[in-house]
Amino acid sequence: MSELRLNPRYTEAVAMLVNRSPYFSLLSMEIKDLQWGVSLLEVELEEKHLQPFGGVHGGVMASVVDAAAFWAAFPQVENGMGLTTVEIKINYLAPIQKGKLIAMGRCIKMGKSIALGEAVVKDEGEKLIAHGTATMMVVPNLHLLIGHEDLPPSR
Repeated sequence: MSELRLNPRYTEAVAMLVNRSPYFSLLSMEIKDLQWGVSLLEVELEEKHLQPFGGVHGGVMASVVDAAAFWAAFPQVENGMGLTTVEIKINYLAPIQKGKLIAMGRCIKMGKSIALGEAVVKDEGEKLIAHGTATMMVVPNLHLLIGHEDLPPSR
């Protein structure tokens, strides 16, 4: 991992904007930490996350993997550029019904047009729940919907 450090004001501002976004709010998902090439997300599990058999729905897990990988890569894109996921692959490794999902994302490779990230999802007891990768495309002029013009510099 690079020795580059993110501006703490940037990290705080991005986390605040993202955590308040409609989809993150819907899933009760939060960015807890954001660093150069690394992210930490958490989801407090609720009944809304469960499928009819009582376990967390695979779509929730896929969303967490996608988001953790995405936000690990995002700070590395140039100003004025954004990312969009073009492919995810996930392995569901253990069921979970309650507690907390803790996802650690890592940017494996950031290129000029494509990024590759991965995420590991564990429960509070460090049990491995899921692992996945996400391929993202760098997109010019793609910005956070609200507040991107007020973001502090990333570094």
